[in-house]
Amino acid sequence: MNRRRELLGALPLLAIVGPAVAYADEAGWSLLAAGGCAVLLRHAQTVPGIGDPPGFRLADCATQRNLSEAGRAEARRIGAEFERRGIRPDEVLSSRWCRCLDTARLAFPRQDVRELEALNSFFADGSARQAQTDALRDFLARQGARRRIVLVTHQVNITALTGRSVAMGEALLVRTGRAGAGELLAPLHLR
Repeated sequence: MNRRRELLGALPLLAIVGPAVAYADEAGWSLLAAGGCAVLLRHAQTVPGIGDPPGFRLADCATQRNLSEAGRAEARRIGAEFERRGIRPDEVLSSRWCRCLDTARLAFPRQDVRELEALNSFFADGSARQAQTDALRDFLARQGARRRIVLVTHQVNITALTGRSVAMGEALLVRTGRAGAGELLAPLHLR
């Protein structure tokens, strides 16, 4: 009986938390709809593993850690959420890694996906962290005030820019334009 009383006592708290989460979801989507921000999207779910196998080559997807079937479906769902909300990115850019390119192409099949060096993983070579983060911040600073850009990249890149860690298939919104480029604005809930 005590367990039931505890659960019933938590119901008012759940009623408060639920709408706050929904509001946070809508706030991020509203910011994106208005433009002047970029979506930092970590690639969708991959086959199990960390990093890439030894000796991987960017020109050969078979040597890399790639999207799982669940990840491919997740990427399509991400694109469907953008469509459901009527938001079409002005540009979709990606890391050269196949898991990022595949995420971008599956989510946004009617758009050209362009590679951007600043989005490439530096997981295996941390010495590139500062230069790539600076290059990404510079890229964001050069973007127009109304543009909506999707950047598909890796956890290490997102953390270096924002200080936040995200799971596969999760996204954050960051500011574009000269004032505050790369500044974290909000999470963008895609599921």
